[in-house]
Amino acid sequence: MQQHTLAARLGRVGVWHAGLGLVTAEVAREAAAEIEGLGYGALWFGEGRATKEALTHAGLLLAATRRMVVATGIANIWARDATAMNAAANTLAEAYPGRFVLGLGASHAPQVGQRGHVYEKPLAAMRSYLEGMDATEYEAPLPDGPAPRVLAALGPKMLELSGKRAAGAHTYFVTPEHTAQAREVLGSGPLLAPEQAVLLETDPAAARALAREHHTRFYLTLPNYVNSLRRLGFGDEDFAGGGSDRLVDAVVAWGDVEAIHRRVREHHAAGADHVAIQPLAPPRDLGLSQLRELAPVLTTE
Repeated sequence: MQQHTLAARLGRVGVWHAGLGLVTAEVAREAAAEIEGLGYGALWFGEGRATKEALTHAGLLLAATRRMVVATGIANIWARDATAMNAAANTLAEAYPGRFVLGLGASHAPQVGQRGHVYEKPLAAMRSYLEGMDATEYEAPLPDGPAPRVLAALGPKMLELSGKRAAGAHTYFVTPEHTAQAREVLGSGPLLAPEQAVLLETDPAAARALAREHHTRFYLTLPNYVNSLRRLGFGDEDFAGGGSDRLVDAVVAWGDVEAIHRRVREHHAAGADHVAIQPLAPPRDLGLSQLRELAPVLTTE
C-alpha cells in the first residue's frame, strides 16, 4: 500500500486508545464498533507488559468492525520474534484486506527489562528486526498486499529509518513543533501520524491535574520521552511533579471542542497526515463521551 493510499485509508483523524487493552473483549468490541460508527478513520492501541497481546487484540478489534483501520501503536519488537510478527501481520492483512496497519516500536528500557531482555541500541535492534521480517518464510496464503509498517519514532535517526524502511512514522507524546521537525526529517512522502492526548475540560487547574494523573506523570518517567522533550527546549524544571504547566499544555490539548480542534489543525498544518486523538480518562473509563462530543467536528477534517 503506497503512503498516499495509506493516508487516505486512515483518514485525517483517528483514535488512540490505551484502555481497550484493560477491559473485557465484549466491552472492547462494543467500544470499537461505536468509534467506527462515530466516523473516526482508524483505531490505534498500545501494548504494555500486562495488557492484551497486540496482534490477537488487533484481530479482536478487526472482527468487531467493518471498515475502520486498526493499527498497533505500537507492537513491541521485544515481545515476539520477527518470524512471529511477520506471520501475524500477514494473517491479519489477508483476513482483513486494507484494514490492518502494523506499528512497530523498540519500547523503553524499563518495559524491556521487565520482559527479561537487555535494552540497548534500539535503532540497530529495529533495523535488524525489519531485516528479519523481510527474510522470514511464510507459506500460508499471502494478502494481496503486505500490511503497511510504521515505526514509533521520536529522534531524527529513527525517523529517518521510518521513511527509508517503513511506510512512515507514528509519533507519541509530541507537540505540533515536533510534528514539523518530524516532517522535515521524513520528507514529503512517508506517512506521519502523531498521537495527541485530549481532555474536554475548560477549567485550567482541573485539566492540568487530570492530565498529570492520567498521562504526563507516567510518561515523564521514561527517558525516551524526556529526551525528546529536551530537544524541543524543555528542561529539568518542566519534568518535576508530573510536568510543569507549560509542558502539560504542550502535550495535552485541553479545553472545549474548538480548543482541541485547533490543536489537531496545528498538527495537520505542521505536516501530519493523520492525527490519533487519545481521550484521557481514569483507568477502564474509555472516554467515549469525549469522543462522541468531538466527532461532529473532528471527523469532518
